[in-house]
Amino acid sequence: MSQNILQYESKVWSTADLLIGAGIKQSDFPKYMMPYFAMIMLESRLVRHYKELLKDFGVETIDDIEDVNDFFEEFKDYNIGYNEVVIRQNKTLADICKNDTTFDNDFDTYLKAFDPETKELLGVDRGNTEEKYLDISGLSGQLRKKNILFDTVKKWSEIDLTPFNNSDITTLEEHIKRKWADISAETAGEQYTPDDIIALITEIILSKIEDNGEFLTIYDPTCGGGNLLFGVEDLIQKSYNRPTKTYGEDWSDSLYALAKIESRFRTDSDIRYGNTLTNISFIEKQFDVIVANPPYGVDWKGYKKDIENDTTERFHALPSISDGQFLFTQHILSQLDSKGLSVVVHNGSTLFSGDAGSGESNIRKYFFDNDWVEAIIQMPTDEFFNTGIYTYLWIFNKNKVQERKDKVILINGSDFYEPLKKSKGKKRKEMVFDNRKTIVDALINFEDTDYAKVFDKWHFYYNKQAIMLTNVDEDGKTFESQLPVKKNKEGEEIRAKSTKLNPTKITQVTEDKTIEIVDFEIRSFDAKKYNSLMEYYVEGVKPLVANLDYKEADLKVTTAKTSYYFDSDKETIIEETKGSKAALGCGKIVIKASYKKATKTKDAYILISTELTPDYEKDYEVIPYLPIEEDNQQNIASFMAKYITKPFKYIDNTIGVEINFNKVFYKPEQLKPLSEIKRNLNSLEDKLKELENIL
Repeated sequence: MSQNILQYESKVWSTADLLIGAGIKQSDFPKYMMPYFAMIMLESRLVRHYKELLKDFGVETIDDIEDVNDFFEEFKDYNIGYNEVVIRQNKTLADICKNDTTFDNDFDTYLKAFDPETKELLGVDRGNTEEKYLDISGLSGQLRKKNILFDTVKKWSEIDLTPFNNSDITTLEEHIKRKWADISAETAGEQYTPDDIIALITEIILSKIEDNGEFLTIYDPTCGGGNLLFGVEDLIQKSYNRPTKTYGEDWSDSLYALAKIESRFRTDSDIRYGNTLTNISFIEKQFDVIVANPPYGVDWKGYKKDIENDTTERFHALPSISDGQFLFTQHILSQLDSKGLSVVVHNGSTLFSGDAGSGESNIRKYFFDNDWVEAIIQMPTDEFFNTGIYTYLWIFNKNKVQERKDKVILINGSDFYEPLKKSKGKKRKEMVFDNRKTIVDALINFEDTDYAKVFDKWHFYYNKQAIMLTNVDEDGKTFESQLPVKKNKEGEEIRAKSTKLNPTKITQVTEDKTIEIVDFEIRSFDAKKYNSLMEYYVEGVKPLVANLDYKEADLKVTTAKTSYYFDSDKETIIEETKGSKAALGCGKIVIKASYKKATKTKDAYILISTELTPDYEKDYEVIPYLPIEEDNQQNIASFMAKYITKPFKYIDNTIGVEINFNKVFYKPEQLKPLSEIKRNLNSLEDKLKELENIL
């Protein structure tokens, strides 16, 4: 019967005709359709349950029951919702719409006749509460102003879903939500996960868990309208004889309401409203299976303080403020059972964004250090309704078999799809059963193929080794070797950091003139006089002066007997004494301007000093990582010996983790044979000659 119910899909969408006529833009259709769709789904299920309960009581009508209150109380005990008008008065929405003169009062009474929880979800007279959920009262008021409320509700009332069971209605609901996703401008992947991706996620889960009849908990921390969560549950139940309970949470008013309403018609389901990253709704629970398609490319600055002050220890590191995907993933791993399995949809940024030491890299390292990542699968482009980008399934497994410990398989599923005959939004491709089986088989086999590669997890680690280089001149000489060496109290030899000069004159050569400074204690804060030599500005009395070195000016420092300047061609400091020149090695001539406070005997002034220093340069080298510390240090040393020719000192080493799918599965473009290229060139020459003859 689930096929038959899809005939109502077009009827549901015909209700939008009135919205078009009222000037409501298409991107707002979901907002105006959701509450009424939820209302007719609720009514149909209530009416269906009403009829089934009459059979349980062994009667045909309510009038045949001796104590009707027993009937109504038992109805309420099922906790699927309640409506006094529908159940006690046996009056449906279609009945209310038979009389347009009394419609407003009757419709208002109908809405208020729902049980308190349903009224809250539908948004009936929500008053001053912050959560509007489906906001049926507010939207009905807007449609009333446009004079289309009665016609809209009447059109919805003509959609009779009572002949269909919960599963059938869920099927229709998912198709409608998919179409809402087509036209909405929501963030990619935020509202709806396609059926073929849900099937693939479920097939991956089924390949990893046993059909042992044990209770299975399934959780989605960003459940939206529940299609991924409930879709996975339904497919598991069709395949395995395991009782399940679903848990979900979402912060979208309308989508949470749809998921919550749906959950009431399931055997065991707990859906809650709230922001998973700041709420702790299920923080005390551990789940067997977690599935999620969290929003990506969405910033979290609105609740930055809450995240930074979180006390649950969920967040090992914080990603970029512009993308909170990895916040959700860390939350997922914190709630995944010690033997649990999780499949999470991400975009490509979580694979490689952030340098070593960044939040993203540290989060990846945290996952890999704990050996939770079993596989990453690349999906085809154009698979989701609101985006055409590549997406990836991260498979987290806290119960890896021994032979897969410290190993990860990358599966390139980008070519496993069938083109859709008709696009659905930006979704132009789908993964049919054979496509999905190829991917699942690759995960099961865990072997190298053209589209699957198995790696030791350490393959994705790397050293980002910081070093301080000492620059040298053309002869390999550095000014550092000219500095005196002294011993400290412990007897260690310590080299001086610089040689201080006592200049009598500093000369700066510019394009059109030579500027000379002889006053080294500047007491007049005349910016114009010294601006060409060093830039500073006066803030109150205190000037802020930038240091100057040879890279910023062509200058010469003269002392009583000697001059110093930098020869840029030879990359060395030249010391000139009575016409005799000596190269001191690569270094810097540094002029410093320091502010001296006023004393009892002196006014405040700027003291200009000069010194010669080695030329140091910080650099980073990216080097493959080895898991044994001694081997890793030797690997770094070997790399340095091979590639670094200047003197250097080690600073700090940061371990990073990134996954480069393009590099792993890169296929170089096949170039044409040289003979074919020659033939093409000869052909072009012949055509050019023909054109010349014509001209």
